[in-house]
Amino acid sequence: MKLAPARIASFLRDPGSVRVVLLFGDDAGMIRDRAEGLVRAIAGSLDDPFLVTELPREAIGTLPDEAAGLAMTGGRRVVRVRDATDAATGPVQTLLKSQAPALVVLEGGGLPARSRLRTLLEAAPDGAAIGCYPEEGRALEDTIRGTLAVAKVGIDPDAASWLVDHLGADRASTRGELEKLALYVGPGGRVDLDAAMACVGDLAGLSLDDALFAATEGDVATADRALELAMAEGAAPVQVLRVGLGHLQRLHRARLAMDEQGLGAADAAKTVRPPLFYRRVAPFNRALGLWPSGALAAAIASLAEAERGCKRTGWPDTTLCRNAILTLARRAAATVARGRARR
Repeated sequence: MKLAPARIASFLRDPGSVRVVLLFGDDAGMIRDRAEGLVRAIAGSLDDPFLVTELPREAIGTLPDEAAGLAMTGGRRVVRVRDATDAATGPVQTLLKSQAPALVVLEGGGLPARSRLRTLLEAAPDGAAIGCYPEEGRALEDTIRGTLAVAKVGIDPDAASWLVDHLGADRASTRGELEKLALYVGPGGRVDLDAAMACVGDLAGLSLDDALFAATEGDVATADRALELAMAEGAAPVQVLRVGLGHLQRLHRARLAMDEQGLGAADAAKTVRPPLFYRRVAPFNRALGLWPSGALAAAIASLAEAERGCKRTGWPDTTLCRNAILTLARRAAATVARGRARR
C-alpha cells in the first residue's frame, strides 16, 4: 500500500499487520532514520541478536526463510536489508504468499516509479512503500521544531527560518546538527539566531548526494567535506561507491541521449529516471557539459573496480573509496580549468 504523508509518523511507531516495508528515495539519512525507528518500534533496540537480523543484499534469496523464523525469547523479529534492489522482488513475493511473522525492512535508495519492488509493495495489503525525500519549507521547519521539542528546547522564529535555509539535504545530518544545538542551549533553553549560527557547522546540510554532485562538477573541496560528513554519519565505503555508480550511470545515459539524439543538456536531464530532485538539476546539467560519454564510461569502470577492492579482506576500503570519489572531482576540476584557460 501507499501511505499518505500524514499517516507516515503513526505507521512508523506501529506498522500493525504489515510484514514488508520498503523505504526508498533520495534522502539516505531519512531512509536510515526511519528504518531504525521501525526496528526499535518492534524489537526495542537495533542490536538484539534474538530479534534483529541484518541480511546482506547478496543473500536476499534466503529472505523468506529468515522472515519465517520465530524469536527464541518471544516477540516479533525484524529482518533488515540495506541497499535493496529489484532483485528482492521474487523473494518478497514468496514471503508475502507465506505466513512469515517477522517484519521485513528494506532500504531501497532511489528506486524509480516503475520499479518492480515498489509496484509489488504499493499493491500488497500487508506491504508498504514509503518515499523518503529531502525536506524543505514547512515540513523541514516542523522537523526542526519537533526534534528540539523532544529535547525540551524552544526556538525563535528567525532562528527557525535560518535553520530551514541551512539544513534539510539529509535527515541524518539535520538530526545530528539539531541534537548538537539542543545540547548547546540545554534543556529548557531556547535557540535564538546567534545560537543557531554559532552552533550549526559549515558541514550542515551536506549529504552523500552533495559529495557526488560536487565531485562530477569539479568542486573538490565540497566533495571532500560532504564525503567526510556522510562517512561520519555511517555511510559505508561500499555504499558510497554503489550510490556513486548510480549517479555516474544516470549521467552516462543522459550524455548518450545528447550524443545520439542531439538533445541539449537540459532536455537530456529530463530523460533521467527517477527524475532529478529540482535542486539537483543545475549541477547535473553542468556535469553533463564536463564529462564526455567515454570519460563517464571509464569513470564507471573505475568506481566498479574500487567497489570490488573494498570487498577484499584487508584492503583499506575507506581510503579506496575516498580516493575514487576525489579522483572524479579532480578530473572534473581539471576540465573546468582547461575551459577557463581557453577563454
